[in-house]
Amino acid sequence: MSGSHKQAEHHPVGEVPEPNRPLPAPLRSRLAAWPRSFKLPRLPLARAGLNLPRPDAARLLRAGLSLIYPPSCIACGAAVDRPQALCPECWSTIRFIERPFCERLGTPFALDIGGTLHSPAAIAEPPVFQRARAVAAYDGAARALVHKLKYNDRTELAEALGRMMVRAGSELLAEADLIVPVPLHRWRLWRRRFNQAAALAQVVSHHSGIACDMQMLRRVKITRSQVGLTRSQRRDNLSGAFRMAEGARLRLAQKRVLVIDDVITTGSTANAVARALMRGGAKTVDVLSFARVVTE
Repeated sequence: MSGSHKQAEHHPVGEVPEPNRPLPAPLRSRLAAWPRSFKLPRLPLARAGLNLPRPDAARLLRAGLSLIYPPSCIACGAAVDRPQALCPECWSTIRFIERPFCERLGTPFALDIGGTLHSPAAIAEPPVFQRARAVAAYDGAARALVHKLKYNDRTELAEALGRMMVRAGSELLAEADLIVPVPLHRWRLWRRRFNQAAALAQVVSHHSGIACDMQMLRRVKITRSQVGLTRSQRRDNLSGAFRMAEGARLRLAQKRVLVIDDVITTGSTANAVARALMRGGAKTVDVLSFARVVTE
């Protein structure tokens, strides 16, 4: 190839050719004679001796952002080594719920006496749902995370919390056909702008591969805040609060449903949701939350 063509290929970076400047006559004649079907060979990188990975835009973006915004603890904001992580101090304050626990309510026991265990509360007043599981007790960093997600618009926390829920609820997910979040009343949803249970349900659905139906249930009754209410007051407060959406019964028939919520307190909300789903035709109802209140 002639020297004139090499010069055309090696313009200094940033140099822009003048749009109205005519090409030299020798170059015009060479271009006219060039076969229009000619294509330069494209060698695979491996054959060329360059085993380079394909660029990953998302990875490059994350790397760039990490330089500007170093990862911080999702609970307290301290520096950590990777995004969506907890620092050692916050991790140590989380009381993860592991066996031995009540097989119905998911509440932990202090001692493992072997066999299938049921708490006195589950025996005295069996829940409407089949089983409940939670990641951690509702205190320490777990409580802080729930509050940040629920009241501080920290919707990005749903990813980390949801992944922990997938691990804690693996046995429930293995048998579930459908995921349903606890719904908010439309006015409360308007004020809060998002439903934290729905955000967690989407993450659990994504990582488990189980379908999530956001429109299965509706909250048709504006209820008082459950904080400070007794068990009986909570039950009365939630009576008739949930109703099946129109046309949802066909989607629900004989499905094993996993209900997703952020916190289980007394189980009144979980019972009310489970009751509505069972009346709508669900085969079984289990409940999975990030945290639950544990009384010593």
